[in-house]
Amino acid sequence: MRNQRSFSIEFKRQVIEERLSGESRPAQLCRRYNISSSLLYHWKEQYSRGRFNNEPTEEAALKDRIEKLERLVGKLTLENKFLKKGLENSLSRANTRGKSLPGGNNSPAVSEEDAGS
Repeated sequence: MRNQRSFSIEFKRQVIEERLSGESRPAQLCRRYNISSSLLYHWKEQYSRGRFNNEPTEEAALKDRIEKLERLVGKLTLENKFLKKGLENSLSRANTRGKSLPGGNNSPAVSEEDAGS
């Protein structure tokens, strides 16, 4: 098995800045530095996100923000479903035991259509 090479941040930044300046095409850089095209692409993504001690591009900063917000929406959706299921279970148990809810409301949990979800 080959030993895994590691490259310094300065080297990565130099290669990507050379690519972005238009001095060399990606294939030329890959041959010159003996790196794969997928690695060059990966470095370019990291560079655009500011991972090489450089300023992130506005587009990359917005992508990061979108990814964080999408994760938050997913987490909140799961929590919401979990809480609705728990409420339905507690209401069904209360109804089967003949107990009434505080306020006299024995109706089942609000459906998703009624809640506007």
